[in-house]
Amino acid sequence: MAAAAAAAAQWLSVCITFSVSLIIIIGSSSLVAVVSGNSEGDALYALRRSLSDPDNVLQSWDPTLVNPCTWFHITCNQDNRVTRLDLGNSNLSGRLVPELGKLEHLQYLELYKNNIQGTIPVELGNLKSLISLDLYNNNVSGKIPPSLAKLKSLVFLRLNDNRLTGQIPRELVGISSLKVGCFKQ
Repeated sequence: MAAAAAAAAQWLSVCITFSVSLIIIIGSSSLVAVVSGNSEGDALYALRRSLSDPDNVLQSWDPTLVNPCTWFHITCNQDNRVTRLDLGNSNLSGRLVPELGKLEHLQYLELYKNNIQGTIPVELGNLKSLISLDLYNNNVSGKIPPSLAKLKSLVFLRLNDNRLTGQIPRELVGISSLKVGCFKQ
């Protein structure tokens, strides 16, 4: 009888150890899924890495935080999706990154009066919810990408006071919502 009780106790110990191990494995894999990142945070942090920020306006942009909605200069909707990026007149320099095209709920991209250089990424044409694209008064160069014509919600497109070259893409005429378009050098 004592041998049977000892065997039962050992079996119970093995079952409890297995159950606890299983809970830890399941719990940690769920935690990894939650902490592994968010594509919007990753896209914004890619922008952060490409910019020089002498005034530390981006110091709250911590890539270890799951939700970029807690970062300064970022506004999100009730579903914690990034809708606004407000970095106008922030003394930033550097380049725009193609990852910005992953911010599918972004409505306002405000980067005016900085020292942004390089070209406008064609991926900005993926921002289907964009209402305002303000890149004026920077050092953006190259051509205006025709992909911006896919922005059917766009109302404000201000690209003036940059170093853009070439013609304004004819495709932009198809944006019926566009009310203000500034392209003058």
